[in-house]
Amino acid sequence: MKIQKNRLLTAHILSTCVISSVLSGCATSSATHSKSDPWEGWNRDVSEFNKDFDDTILKPLAKGYQEVTPNPVDESISNAFSNINDIGVTINDFLQFKFKQGGMDASRFLINTTVGLVGIFDVAKLIDLPKHDEDFGQTLGVWGVPSGNYMVLPFIGASSPRDAFGLLGDALFNPLTYVSFFGGFAANAATAAATGVDITDTRSDVMQSEKIIDEASVDRYDFVKNAYIQRRDYLVYDGNPPEDNNDPLAGQNINTDTGTASTTPTQGTAQGFLSAPASTTADPITNAIPQKSGSVEVINNSATLPKTETPSQAPVIDNSRHILDITAPNE
Repeated sequence: MKIQKNRLLTAHILSTCVISSVLSGCATSSATHSKSDPWEGWNRDVSEFNKDFDDTILKPLAKGYQEVTPNPVDESISNAFSNINDIGVTINDFLQFKFKQGGMDASRFLINTTVGLVGIFDVAKLIDLPKHDEDFGQTLGVWGVPSGNYMVLPFIGASSPRDAFGLLGDALFNPLTYVSFFGGFAANAATAAATGVDITDTRSDVMQSEKIIDEASVDRYDFVKNAYIQRRDYLVYDGNPPEDNNDPLAGQNINTDTGTASTTPTQGTAQGFLSAPASTTADPITNAIPQKSGSVEVINNSATLPKTETPSQAPVIDNSRHILDITAPNE
């Protein structure tokens, strides 16, 4: 798995479109949409558009890129864009009050920019400075901004209102944004070329993911939606998202010996013909629970079964000692 790419505004938009369109696919819109996904009709239509765009333009470019680009060159390109991305990661570290991680990411950027030749080589990982994944959408989540409904945007793919707004912050933290705005024609051309290379390189790196999704999912739209929501929660809460309170097994006690689940009765639970009487005396003859009004008689016949006699052991004769009695034939 290669290190994560730079989040240029346009690059992020199209590269996210690539990944989302690969995963989303075309699916039939249901007549009634779930309350948790009120924009499902729009989302499915845009997912289909994104997939068509990917199949027509981006995927052929990515396949050609893979064929002509050696792996060392491909990795160096990925490292260079990832190094630029570390600027925004560092800023978001401090905005989320992760001062230690912010210092590590700032050191990572400085080392890779100098010793790593503008990020072509990831030298920082050799001295225990790993790559982190922080963006302004996560920062808003840490600040308590709700994500809102799941949404799929043209050329962006899987997103949410919070993460869509976070793209603006990521663009402001990217130095190439200012090069594009304030630079001349040559600077704009160079930025556009870099963006195109980053998009194509990103798309080529998710070829294997496309195959996994095609084999693992029944409805790719639902698969991508659930994966995206869980992934964003994982990142916002640094790997410790809150537990789901809608778990249907939350009120059940699991018997580890028998593997059965029993619901703990609460106050006001009806007790009638399904519950055994509070106090009973077993009949020594039939071993049955005496029937009382409003209860079902429960008879235990296990005690009346005839005892199984253990068959007597067959005698074991040790003939090994007779081997010594075998003599050689007379000559």
